[in-house]
Order: sequence, then structure tokens, then C-alpha cells
Amino acid sequence: MTEFKEVTDKARSVKERSRRLGLLSSEEKDQALLRAADALEGSMETILGANAMDCETAKNAGASDQFLDRLRLNEDRVRAMAEGVRQVSALEDPVGRVLGEWTRPNGLLIQKVSVPLGVIAVIYEARPNVTVDAAALALKAGSGIILRGSGSALQSNRELVRVMKEALSGSAIDPGCLELIEEKSHDAVDQLMSLTDHLDLIIPRGGAELINSVVENSRVPVLETGVGNCHIFIDESADHDMAEKIVLNAKTQRPSVCNACESLLIHRNWLSMAPGLLRALAGAGVTVHGDEELRQLMPGIEEAAEEDWGREYLSLDISARTVGSLDEAIEHIQRYGTGHTECILTEDEANAERFLREVDAACVNWNASTRFTDGFEFGFGAEIGISTQKMHARGPVGLRELTSYKYRVTGKGQVRN
Repeated sequence: MTEFKEVTDKARSVKERSRRLGLLSSEEKDQALLRAADALEGSMETILGANAMDCETAKNAGASDQFLDRLRLNEDRVRAMAEGVRQVSALEDPVGRVLGEWTRPNGLLIQKVSVPLGVIAVIYEARPNVTVDAAALALKAGSGIILRGSGSALQSNRELVRVMKEALSGSAIDPGCLELIEEKSHDAVDQLMSLTDHLDLIIPRGGAELINSVVENSRVPVLETGVGNCHIFIDESADHDMAEKIVLNAKTQRPSVCNACESLLIHRNWLSMAPGLLRALAGAGVTVHGDEELRQLMPGIEEAAEEDWGREYLSLDISARTVGSLDEAIEHIQRYGTGHTECILTEDEANAERFLREVDAACVNWNASTRFTDGFEFGFGAEIGISTQKMHARGPVGLRELTSYKYRVTGKGQVRN
């Protein structure tokens, strides 16, 4: 493996510079983030110019429309990133919270107190917004941050980091607490994953190949963010208009993201209402990959192969299957789901409660689009990813999930017998 001085030097520097970060007051951190948010909006022209170069290069290389959608920035998306930073600044400081407190019979006072994780590295693909979200969350949580985005977004990420570091230079936060690894070689990622002396956590964010590679090869602890084969189960009592509205939103509002619906399960007793929904999907440009019952019901539905049931399309495609009961729907989800977000559409409260209780996923929804699995929508300001593991965090990873804790033990001269 080729080793790069940039990787080691930046990791070592962030480790050293971030020690004071965890001691800053909430006001100091918040003011720094507000400066960064203003700078992002004030640098709209240079940010979009850098992004246009990335998009042009990717388009010339034959990138798909879905890839380009994840890569592309516009004025609304830059403003949304800045607003996310402002919302993070407005949130309660996650550092220094007393999570628990008790006094032992011998008089010892024990307090469990939240503390920064230390240095976080985020390895991600062509999503420039991750650059800003991850930086804001880590810095507010008192941790240094090292970003390694894909080479396809290098110009965008470089400009975003430059703007934020320049804004931080006039604040209490040392701009050296934020660094971008610009080396494009995959060896740089391998090297980053070996730096146990400098990094405390690695978070991969992207497709299954990236996530699995980091989980399998990193020597640094990993917080696994997962792919999203998200299901919507239309129960027999589901309202037709609500079902159509939610399914269309979950599939088409932004199909290239992990909380988009990829799989549709339809109760057999609801099939008489299904043609309207299927026509609406087709009208929105969605290709339905269905089972035999649905193909007989509606012309134009593609035949679903076995691999379609577990596929994260990230495109205007959806798999659709008929089921005979809630039990069958749950069984299908547990077999093919990725533990991200699962949804039931129903007017039957008992069925909804069973679904919410029995389906094992980070987020389970009742009559609400899967697109709501998002740190911003949950009120976290932003997120650093959606965790599908069960330790140490699950679901949208916001500020509180980016802290650890320590125990403070206060005595009056006690010794152990």
C-alpha cells in the first residue's frame, strides 16, 4: 500500500488541534458555525462554479442521471446546507450533559457525563452536502473532523472546506480541526482506516460496496451507515388517496437517496384500488418490477426477478409484490429489508401497532413517507448518516449520537476496603 504524507499529517494535526475544541463554550461554537453558514451563502458563486466543473467531468465520463443528481448543487441546495448549519448551531450543546447521577452507600457521587468522541473521519461518495453537514455536526459535538469524499466531487468539496475554514479562522474554533483529504487514490482510504493513534471513529456514507469495504477493513472503530431497501406495505384498510400520495412522494421526490422507497407490498384485498396507484407511478416515470398477480392486473409492469426484492435502485424503479396478510408482509421485509426504514399504510391501529413493534428497522413509519428518515426532518439540524446498526447509534446520526461519555467520581477521602 502506498502511503501518503498528506493523510498522516492531516490526521495528526486534527488530533492535536481538536483537543481544545471539546473545552469551548456553546456560545463560542455556535458563533463559529453561524459565521460558516453566512460564508457558504456568501460564496454561492464560487461553490456553484466548482460544482459545475465536477458535474461536467462526471457527465463526460458517462455518469448516470442518479449519480449526477447526488453530485449536483444549486442555489437552493447551498442555502439548505447553510440553513442546516444554522439549525445545528441552535441546538442544545451535546457536550457536558449529565446523563445520570447517583450516590453510592459509601458517599461517592457518580456522574455519567457526555464528552466529545475525539476525531471523526467520514468517507463518502458524491454528495457534497455531506461535507457541510458532517463538519457542522462534528464541530458542534466538540470533535475534529477529517473528510474524504470521492474524487468526482473534489472541486466542490475543496471549495466548501475552504469557505468554512476561512470563516472559522476568525472564531474560537481552530480551522485546523477541519481537514479534507484530497488524494484520490484508494490507498489513501486504506491508510486512513489504519490510523488508530489519530482517529477515534470512521463513518462510511455511500453505497453498499463502500460501506462493506470500510466495515471489513478498518482498524479504527466504524459507525456503519446502511443502504436503504425501504418498503411500504399497503394494508387492506389503507386509504387510496393517502397511499397514492405517500408512495409517489417516497419514490419520486428524490429517488437517488437512501430513504426513498424501493419496494412496495400490496395486500391482496387492496388490489381493486391498485390500478390507480400503478398508473400514477407510471405517469411519474417509475418502472414497476412486479410479481405475476400485478402483471396480470396491469399491462406494462416489468417481471420482477428474485434480486429485485432486495435491490436498492436509487432510480425511478420500484419492486412490487402482492401479499395475503400482515404476517406475510413482515416476513418479506425481515428477509429482504436492510434495517433502514419500513412503512405501513393502514387505518387499522392494531395492525399498525404490530408492524411498529415487530419490524426490526432503525425507523418504522405509520402513514408517513419513508423520506422523513432524515436528521433535518427529525429536528437534528443535519445528520452525518443513517445508522442501520444497533451500537452505538441507530437511525439519523445527529449531535447526541456523536458523543461518548465518561464517569466523574467525587469523594470525600473514601478508600476501598
